[in-house]
Amino acid sequence: MRHNKKFNHLGRTASHRNAMLSNMACSLIEHKRITTTVQKAKALKKFVEPLITKSKDDTTNSRRVVFSNLQDKRAVTELFKEISVKIGDRPGGYTRIIKTGRRLGDNAEMCFIELVDYNENMLKETTTKKATRTRRSRKASAKETPAAETTTPTVEAPAVEEAKEPTAE
Repeated sequence: MRHNKKFNHLGRTASHRNAMLSNMACSLIEHKRITTTVQKAKALKKFVEPLITKSKDDTTNSRRVVFSNLQDKRAVTELFKEISVKIGDRPGGYTRIIKTGRRLGDNAEMCFIELVDYNENMLKETTTKKATRTRRSRKASAKETPAAETTTPTVEAPAVEEAKEPTAE
C-alpha cells in the first residue's frame, strides 16, 4: 500500500531527482514542449506549475525562489518576461500532457508535456470549431431544402446577372 507516499521517487536519489526535474523544467520553459515518459511528465507538472504561479508576481523574492529551484538564469528571465505575461489571467493548469504511445526499446509509456498557451494548433482548432457550430432541427432543414432548390435557380439567377451588368459599365 502507498499510504502517505506523496510523490513518485522515479527510482532515483533525492539529489538526482531534483537535478533531473530542474533540467526538465528549464527545457520545458525554453522549448515550450518536451517529450518524456508519462511518470516523469506527471512529476514535472507538480514541479513546474508552482514555479509558473510564483512567476506571476515579479518581485525579487519570487525570482530568488524560482532561481533556487531552476538554477538557470536564462530560464528564469524567460519565465518572468514572456511566459508569466502570456498566462497572467489563467488561474492554473499551465501544462498539458498528451500521450503518444509506447517507446520502441523498453515499451515505456511516452508523452509530450507542453505549456498550454503556446500550442498554436490547439488554439486555432478551438476558434474554428466555435465559429462553424450552428443549431438546426432536422424538420426545419428538410422543409427549407426542397423549396429552396426549386425557386432559387429560376428566380435569383437572372436577377444577379442583371445587377452585375449595370455596375460593370
